[in-house]
Amino acid sequence: MIIGTSHKSTLVVGKQHTALALGSGDMPVWATPSMLALMENAAMLAVQEQLEDGQTTVGAHIESSHLRPSPLGAAVYATAELTATEGRKLHFRVAAYQHTPEGDLLLGEGTHLRFIVNREKFLNR
Repeated sequence: MIIGTSHKSTLVVGKQHTALALGSGDMPVWATPSMLALMENAAMLAVQEQLEDGQTTVGAHIESSHLRPSPLGAAVYATAELTATEGRKLHFRVAAYQHTPEGDLLLGEGTHLRFIVNREKFLNR
């Protein structure tokens, strides 16, 4: 794995991404679980092309702040950068942002741990 490999995943906040829809809150704003999922997606895709046939990665731990709300229709994105590896362990720095006319606002940031696994063996457990 190449340290510094990164990826950016994007979405527009829809009703299905809100705290109200996911049950993590009672307001129609971008839900923390949805933000974390987008961060995980960015990390997964950052290293996907470097994996061997039959391999994938699975999330094991994520820790992040969630600093401000994003309304329905907001254009948001998450970034993930591979910062370290330890055998099958992959460590990432993750962050989420919202595009605004004034510039991109930081919504949350943290760290994420993924493991490289054999897809078939993992599913057969």
